[in-house]
Amino acid sequence: MTLAAADPALIEKLVIANRILYDQGVVDGFGHVSVRHDKSPEHFLLSCNRAPGLVKKADILTYDLNGDLVGTSTLRSYLERFIHGEIYRARPDVMAVVHSHSPSVIPFGVTGQRLRPIFHMSGFLGSGSSLYEIRESNGNTDLLIRDMGLGKDLAKALGQHTCVLMRGHGSTVVAPSLERAVYRAVYAEENAKLQLTANALGPIEFLTKEEADLAMNTNEGQVMRPWELWSRSIGAVE
Repeated sequence: MTLAAADPALIEKLVIANRILYDQGVVDGFGHVSVRHDKSPEHFLLSCNRAPGLVKKADILTYDLNGDLVGTSTLRSYLERFIHGEIYRARPDVMAVVHSHSPSVIPFGVTGQRLRPIFHMSGFLGSGSSLYEIRESNGNTDLLIRDMGLGKDLAKALGQHTCVLMRGHGSTVVAPSLERAVYRAVYAEENAKLQLTANALGPIEFLTKEEADLAMNTNEGQVMRPWELWSRSIGAVE
């Protein structure tokens, strides 16, 4: 059975997501964002192995949940495409995934501290972040999620959370839409900055789970507001 082509508008939106994440400082030359295929939940769209700020529509490739490329291409694939495939397999509710190495998040993963919602913009962190320690089951590695087994381990560590910290590596954020995944990646980094600053001042009064849920529903219901602003700042995409 031939897989129907993805909606061109979805492909363009994925390019925009890549550019926004770079423009907002969440990714640099590394990191990646994917979206579940609109015609098949068993497939996802992801750029070829390219710096996010340079991604074009022609770079978007289609993969199955095993991380295998659909069709043929001369373009290289990301080594860590298994992050995306295994999370989509484990979490049918997830429609988009962002993996990044945003700098303020790194200290939390290496100290075993959770990201917790410190302000209303990060209500999606209501349950706190989870932690993935690759060394526990795989010993010494290069820390990359380079096969299906490691992807399954990461997806298990994510569980039902919205964010998983990866010790010595970065983090992965999930959401029910591409716009919300980008929003969450941006505000996970912002929350990390604020949490680090507040820790130096004294005990932190985090949002309660109820406050976080209410704030998330309000703010993410308006996610097109920052999306439109961020999209305008990157200009036209090719």
